[in-house]
Amino acid sequence: MLFENLNIIEPIQRALKTEGYTEATPIQTEAIPQLLDGADLLGCAQTGTGKTAAFAIPILQGISFEQRNLKGNRHIKALVLAPTRELAIQIADSFKAYSKHLGLRTLAIYGGVSQHPQTNALTKGIDVLVATPGRLLDLINQKYVHLDKIKYFVLDEADMMLDMGMLQDVKKIMKYVPAVRQNMLFSATMPKEIEKLAGNILKNPVKIAITPVSSAVEVIEQSVYYVNKSNKTNLLIHLLKDKAIVSALVFSRTKHGADKIVKLLVKAGLQAQAIHGDKSQNARQLALNNFKQGKTRILVATDIAARGIDVEELSHVFNYNLPEVPETYVHRIGRTGRAGLGGIAISFCDQEEKPLLAEIQKLVSKSIPLVEDHPYPLIEMPSELKGVPARRSFGPKTPPTKHRRGNTTSTSKNKTRKNNEEHYYSKNKRAENQF
Repeated sequence: MLFENLNIIEPIQRALKTEGYTEATPIQTEAIPQLLDGADLLGCAQTGTGKTAAFAIPILQGISFEQRNLKGNRHIKALVLAPTRELAIQIADSFKAYSKHLGLRTLAIYGGVSQHPQTNALTKGIDVLVATPGRLLDLINQKYVHLDKIKYFVLDEADMMLDMGMLQDVKKIMKYVPAVRQNMLFSATMPKEIEKLAGNILKNPVKIAITPVSSAVEVIEQSVYYVNKSNKTNLLIHLLKDKAIVSALVFSRTKHGADKIVKLLVKAGLQAQAIHGDKSQNARQLALNNFKQGKTRILVATDIAARGIDVEELSHVFNYNLPEVPETYVHRIGRTGRAGLGGIAISFCDQEEKPLLAEIQKLVSKSIPLVEDHPYPLIEMPSELKGVPARRSFGPKTPPTKHRRGNTTSTSKNKTRKNNEEHYYSKNKRAENQF
């Protein structure tokens, strides 16, 4: 459906056209009319479905009508809670873009940076506040933020807040908002804790579930490479040397792993930066901006940091490590193929990750094509060596001792095992640390 058919006021329509938006996504088509009518909404939708516009447009339209009848100082009329700094910034940017012809003010507040620019903006008066829970509570306690005039409340990425242990802060914040308000809760998944929270916050909500998790990946070209853990970086470097890869988001399971991947990519002459929770806010924002502007071609991220990344026309997603939760695979590769556009997702799978791959394929109801023709094929460890740490064969060699005290085992009994170890490890480069 076209935005012009959704009963949206002309100033917002004009802003949407400037942003290049003409046709609404399914969640926008379903949610915007309901929200314009004042209903509470429970939305089960993944990132990349257009849910920010789905709640931002009705909120801005409602505030614009009310603003005509208000005089005096501005009060915060809409509160959006987001789990990460990056996501808060993305949401605030969207509100600013859609309201550019309305004369409304939006502010994002989040931790990890000085609060003074944020408190200065608050004292001047704002209409829409986008916040992470921790910084919001701090500023509430310091009397910089007053939520008694809130008419619109949004809880975005609720399941991620649950994972990050933020729900207690959310419940504290709820005590400061008026009982009468319009509520919106969005979550990619609906665990029992989120269902319970939704029941406490929402009143007779309209429920909208968009894009079942198994079908969200249909527009994305997927493939998987079997590769030894020790050769994953070598394979990644080999693939990223293809200049047809315009932009690549690489997922690492750990923060340490992300840093190490970047170090090895840079050493190989590839432009790459990492983004994760241990980075300073300035470093994270710089890395994200460089990636968006094309200054950096490769961004390596952990799942939590990547949840707030919204990059248009991202060409490739790499799963350096397969996620332990199958649904996370869909969230990851959904960073490309935004709003129905195509994209390419490439996954690496070592021997230990094969059960994870099976769970992912079960979830998406399809077999992910296997690429067998590549320079670093998986070499399975002989069964007699399984469970032997890789570093055993790389330590300093010491002459065998035939008559060590307390040990009557002769070296000849270990000869076959030693030969097998040398045969296996001679086929692989020295193993890297666990990512």
